[in-house]
Amino acid sequence: MCGGKTAASHGYCEAHVDRAINWGKSKRGGQGRGGRPWRRLRNAILKRDRYLCQPCERVNRITPATEVDHIVGKAQGGTDAPDNLEAICKVCHQAKTASEALAARSGDLGRP
Repeated sequence: MCGGKTAASHGYCEAHVDRAINWGKSKRGGQGRGGRPWRRLRNAILKRDRYLCQPCERVNRITPATEVDHIVGKAQGGTDAPDNLEAICKVCHQAKTASEALAARSGDLGRP
């Protein structure tokens, strides 16, 4: 978490204001998050993983997957490469997101 101070109404320090304002926007000026390229990739990942939640499978549960998640988050240097994506159910996705948010707030981003 950044300790930078600001008086701006948006609440971001000078070092992070550009990242916050441009979050989710494509560098090419396109749709950013989502759009046809992401839908195609998402569908390919779901098909590859047989529409089954991969975290659930690792603990011998069979759960339909409805979402695709980054194994290593983009904020931590992950990419949209297929080997960094996996099919995931909504419950697992919410739990993983909550765990990552808690780690970010505590300053433990999983770095050695």
